[in-house]
Amino acid sequence: MAIIINLDVMLAKRKVRSKELAEFIGITDQNLSLIKTGKVKGIRLSTLNAICKYLDCQPGDILEYRPDP
Repeated sequence: MAIIINLDVMLAKRKVRSKELAEFIGITDQNLSLIKTGKVKGIRLSTLNAICKYLDCQPGDILEYRPDP
């Protein structure tokens, strides 16, 4: 897929555990794991907003576009 999700990188940079973030944004650990691994077809802007608020980052820090070869 051309969209790469770097949520695990941001979690590591901010030294935040997935469980803490999931609790803050109000989703389950399993759903956060699906987002982290890119196994979702979409993400709500409100969820992305909450992630960026908690991690103090920009959406571009989490989402990256890489053209398919």
